[in-house]
Amino acid sequence: MDAWRRLSALMRRIQTVNAMRTWSRGLQRKGVTIGLVPTMGALHEGHRSLIRAARLACDAVAVSIFVNPLQFGPLEDFDRYPRSLAQDLRICRSAGVDTVFIPRAQEMYPADFETVVSVQRLTRRYEGLSRPGHFGGVTTVVTKLLNIIRPDKAFFGQKDYQQAVVVERLAKDLDLDTEIVVRPTVREPDGLALSSRNRHLSPEERKAATVLYRALSEGRELIRAGERSVRKVEAAMTRLIRAEPVVRLDYLAVVDPITLDEVRSVRGRVVLLLAVWIGETRLIDNLIVTAR
Repeated sequence: MDAWRRLSALMRRIQTVNAMRTWSRGLQRKGVTIGLVPTMGALHEGHRSLIRAARLACDAVAVSIFVNPLQFGPLEDFDRYPRSLAQDLRICRSAGVDTVFIPRAQEMYPADFETVVSVQRLTRRYEGLSRPGHFGGVTTVVTKLLNIIRPDKAFFGQKDYQQAVVVERLAKDLDLDTEIVVRPTVREPDGLALSSRNRHLSPEERKAATVLYRALSEGRELIRAGERSVRKVEAAMTRLIRAEPVVRLDYLAVVDPITLDEVRSVRGRVVLLLAVWIGETRLIDNLIVTAR
């Protein structure tokens, strides 16, 4: 596909479903493979890592930038969610993205839109319990993006672990012809997982936010040292979190990496899931741990 790459030096900006479909179908007829990185914008180094992975795995890379209203509840931060389109476009251009899909809400959800795609059991706890309706919005918009673009591969970050598992189940159950690729979480030097919402944190809150990774690391080290009691692992993690005055625990769980069921004792691979409020900002994180 080197010849095609030479003809595609300019990054395209596409705003309509029909134009996005025309772009992708045209490339696919030529045998060009497409990697999709779905985002809500406010791009950071975590998104760059997904774009780099897509660039290595596919001939063409598309990034979608769409703050999806369906995945925000009425009391959530849709209006406050960071938007930085000019910067996002610069990042995409410098990372070698071929096309950026920037649809408006009315383009994705016309006035007569009434369909919601739902994954059942996997969405009823953790993020699904704390954010009612959230996953219906996620699975609906992901289904639409995969149908519009039909990428060979779509790239998601491990930081949103439950979301990644839900999207994998969605693609499998609906026989969607896209491989879901989940890439490791990208962190700041002090361990804080990169997130678009981090920019809402005050200096004091930013310092306190390191407790997420410290708590997850504490749980990991206990397990690696031989602790098999989930109750004791969760208690140690909870103590660290509650020692930070500006941090409020939402949920903490030790779960099976595939079913997301909470486990009673640690055997093999488990995932430590964590969500907290820091001031008005809600952050999530996780670690995959293997018992030795």
